[in-house]
Amino acid sequence: MISIDDIIETNEMITENKLDVRTITMGISLRDCAHPNMEQFCRNVYDKITKSAEFLVKTGEDIEAEYGIPIIHKRVSVTPIAIAADACKTDTYEFYWWFFGIGRKRFYQW
Repeated sequence: MISIDDIIETNEMITENKLDVRTITMGISLRDCAHPNMEQFCRNVYDKITKSAEFLVKTGEDIEAEYGIPIIHKRVSVTPIAIAADACKTDTYEFYWWFFGIGRKRFYQW
């Protein structure tokens, strides 16, 4: 059971020593986004990230409220794009701004 002394000590660590949780990270595998068509692949990646991480910030804020300890950064970590894009049938690996609804503007090429 948590004692009143534990609560006071934790409260002091938060206020006086600036105790916080630096980062929470959501890991998302993009392997199931593979598709031979580059545009479909980009849509799959966008959909997967936005659906999976939709409530990341809200969940972090709920954890902050429940435990009373600030969480400074909420971030997403994904499969390296070279691995996820391996199934794409293309001569060049160009990713477009599908993620941001801009269309066919080149995003990244390697």
